[in-house]
Amino acid sequence: MLQSRVLVIALILLLSTTLPEVHSKSIFERDRRDWLVVPDAVASYVYEAVNKVSPRVGQFLVDAAQTPAVVATRNFLIRETTKLSIMAEQLIEKIKNLWTRVRGY
Repeated sequence: MLQSRVLVIALILLLSTTLPEVHSKSIFERDRRDWLVVPDAVASYVYEAVNKVSPRVGQFLVDAAQTPAVVATRNFLIRETTKLSIMAEQLIEKIKNLWTRVRGY
């Protein structure tokens, strides 16, 4: 019973977005700041696989993914990963500028 609860929680976290939003994002965009694109895509594939086997369970996963706790957790993760991504981009830019000065260009 505990294992099934853990599995349901993991699937809820994976499916913590609306499905049309997942399909509209590209995993391979170079300037993409949203690090959650890959987990969202995986969640979409999991949902599609589950929905083919059991539409009732698929609907349960969609409903569970839209609960306030899951939505709040996902929004928090998006905010924090966006901050980290921006900081990483700024660090890369500073390293590029430093390297340019060191090389004398």
